[in-house]
Amino acid sequence: MSMKKLLWPLWILLTLLIGGYYSYVLFASEDKAALLIGEATHGHYQIELECDSCHTDAFGGTEVLQDACTSCHAAELEDAHDSHPKKKFTDPREAYRLEIIDARYCVSCHTEHQSEQTRAMGVTLPDDYCWHCHQEVGEERESHKDLAFDSCASAGCHNFHDNRALFEDFLVNNANQPWLLKQGEQLPSLDIRNAAKLYANKEVAIDPQQDAKHMANHPTETEHWQDTAHANAGISCTGCHSPNETAQQGDDDWISKPGIEVCASCHQAEFDGFSAGKHGMRLAAGAATAISPADVQSDLAFDQDNLHLQQGCNSCHQPHQYDTEFAATDACLTCHQDEHSLAFEASPHGQLWQQASAGDMPVEQAVSCASCHMPRVAKKKRGEQVVSVQHNQNYYLRPNEKMIRPVCMQCHSLEFSIDALADPDLIRTNFADKPGIHIKSIDWALKRAER
Repeated sequence: MSMKKLLWPLWILLTLLIGGYYSYVLFASEDKAALLIGEATHGHYQIELECDSCHTDAFGGTEVLQDACTSCHAAELEDAHDSHPKKKFTDPREAYRLEIIDARYCVSCHTEHQSEQTRAMGVTLPDDYCWHCHQEVGEERESHKDLAFDSCASAGCHNFHDNRALFEDFLVNNANQPWLLKQGEQLPSLDIRNAAKLYANKEVAIDPQQDAKHMANHPTETEHWQDTAHANAGISCTGCHSPNETAQQGDDDWISKPGIEVCASCHQAEFDGFSAGKHGMRLAAGAATAISPADVQSDLAFDQDNLHLQQGCNSCHQPHQYDTEFAATDACLTCHQDEHSLAFEASPHGQLWQQASAGDMPVEQAVSCASCHMPRVAKKKRGEQVVSVQHNQNYYLRPNEKMIRPVCMQCHSLEFSIDALADPDLIRTNFADKPGIHIKSIDWALKRAER
């Protein structure tokens, strides 16, 4: 038999083996990792095996991927008053820029599964991407002539999507302020009892007879529950522990550990925020288990004794107690043990929090982990102003200048906020001192305004 005739059966056998393996992975195996074409980014690795989260159509192209991006990130871009929206690049006057970067599509700058070229915030372009469209700025502005061509997006200067705190008019209008403003003067008050009434799902099945029985059997839980917003809103045992349609059929329908969907039935805004953030996105994508510190793919340090803890509502909120102090700081430090987190207690912010915990100052004037990473948001709901907590902890995190207006400027000047967030050493020590870096954005804006 000639070598050529021998190779054909080998090629056919090899093809069948490879095809059979991938068919097994695709249709029978629970582990789909072999189908990945490359590592997912820091923002998406949690859902890298939930392929249909992004690839909703197996034969879809750029438009399908764009719809997947906006299904998760559209609200954030709208809130940020996106400085490079798609409509800007459908304007014929800007069409020539599409030859440089087709900024109508997220994947033009954020290409997944390309770890070898992925930079901060999932950007897969070289760091000089701003310069290619805006090189005339470096030539026309005296203040920008000596700047490096890849420094446009440096901290305190420009962000591609969110420039709310960096526009020139805003810089000028908020210049020359004292570094520390009156503490808590702008913080919205969180009226948890009123919020509970507004959020309460009136269709929750309540069975007074069953409630009385279970309260008698669980006196400790009942005592804790009586001081909660749930009690104030009339949400008792069966409101969470029994399915609505069978709530009055007896103990057989009792749910000992209600799932996160029970919380979502009343707390939709908080659930939406949680689902969009790192703590909840895995569950939102349909994964069987929630994220735990052991699953995190980053250089963050975690408490080695709590690596197994899965993230859900009860991770921070005890089911029968209302303890925002635990949720605002202690719950975070249960898992997070990086340098920034460990420095909180000794920092000025941490000292304020300790004073508030001791009753020596109002909680509204203190600063917890949640004050910065899950700030309060005031919105209209059913005709009433409701202050809720943004449970998407990434919302104001990257780039960190997104924190300037909703978080830092509640207590600090714009100049201090910009400088502080640009100082990596200060961030590591949890803002234990004043910034050691000065960003000249406000200085340049004032000079241009004078001219």
